[in-house]
Amino acid sequence: MAEEILDKIRDVVEGQIDFDGQRRAEGFATLLLALSALLAFNIGYQYQDIQKAMYVGLGGSALTFIIVVPPWPFFKTHPVKWLPAGAGWQ
Repeated sequence: MAEEILDKIRDVVEGQIDFDGQRRAEGFATLLLALSALLAFNIGYQYQDIQKAMYVGLGGSALTFIIVVPPWPFFKTHPVKWLPAGAGWQ
């Protein structure tokens, strides 16, 4: 019973995404980090407080981590169809 639960957890957290999902993850990471940096800079400048800017920047980095790192289902929409073993060597 416990082994079945651990197997399901491993399947969810395994981290295999397809090539299109990798492209999406990179785009999300770039966009979210750029937006959080701009927001952090503007808040820090407006309030003249580096601590607030750092918190906003760290929060944006944490949000990016949560969105990009786990293998969410929308990163697995185009699975790679591999050839059978030895099919290309004839």
